Amino acid sequence: MTLRYAGVDYDCRAGETVLDALLRQDVDASYSCRNGICLTCIMQCRDGAPPADSQKGIKDTLRLQGHFLPCLCTPRENLDCEPPNHGEIYGRATFREIEQLSPSICRVILEPATPLYYRAGQFINLRRADGMVRSYSLASVPALDKHLELHIKRLPRGEMSNWLFHRAEAGDSLEIHGPIGDCFYVPERPESPLLLIGNGSGLAPLIGIARDALASGHTGAIHLYHGTRHREGLYLDATLRALEGAHANFTYTPCVSGETGKSGRAENVAFAEHPALDGFRVYLCGYPPMVNAAQKTAYLMGANLDDIHADPFELRDLRLTSRD
Repeated sequence: MTLRYAGVDYDCRAGETVLDALLRQDVDASYSCRNGICLTCIMQCRDGAPPADSQKGIKDTLRLQGHFLPCLCTPRENLDCEPPNHGEIYGRATFREIEQLSPSICRVILEPATPLYYRAGQFINLRRADGMVRSYSLASVPALDKHLELHIKRLPRGEMSNWLFHRAEAGDSLEIHGPIGDCFYVPERPESPLLLIGNGSGLAPLIGIARDALASGHTGAIHLYHGTRHREGLYLDATLRALEGAHANFTYTPCVSGETGKSGRAENVAFAEHPALDGFRVYLCGYPPMVNAAQKTAYLMGANLDDIHADPFELRDLRLTSRD
């Protein structure tokens, strides 16, 4: 089949997605998770019909204009597509504060130009002026926080994270898209225990979910396990200990895996302390291999599939880099 993108024709092999076809032919197309979660790769089809399953998660106004996800699109006919009109998808936001919390984590406070209606634990896409897009989870809680809060982990080859660490300043602006994702607290079954497991900056959505649950009057036990290889990675240790001291039903367990004699990996510690998960709601955030493995373990230990929440995905330029 022929795939026309931005006025240039490319071939698309049988069974190949639009994104894979473009990347194979060295097209610099935006993408991140490659599994339909982040919506970073969204395109607009001008001629031809993208399959319905390539439009899942896209709001109706965009879907009806031919927007689709090339990472999910295995075309059944020739398609003529192009990058989207970002003005229809993205809104403006201004940096209010950028604060370094540890050698590798900074807190970014954003003020959107128009109110953003979101749930704690969801994520948004950030788009720089040069078109680079990356996804970051929200640590803020709508009912408690005036602005959006992100926790950014700086990685050696992370173009966006290094830009945020070293060049972005308060008063600068960029574009945001979202919210996206279904890893958030729902104020039902307030007596059910919550098990929150994350590593690295995967703590960001978990602290948002925990604070949201507490503010919503959740009465069941809330257990949060934060894992890191080295102790300096416990970048919100004091904050979480204070939250633990203020709420009798909230427990925080820091887990350090890379130092001799310490506690171990967060998921291993959590599952050892909670071997029966029937009735639990489980939230998993962080490095995808941990999240994927922990999802299976949680299910085998009794958690209902509908009660296991996670949004694992890996940034495009870091797939071959080992992470904490």
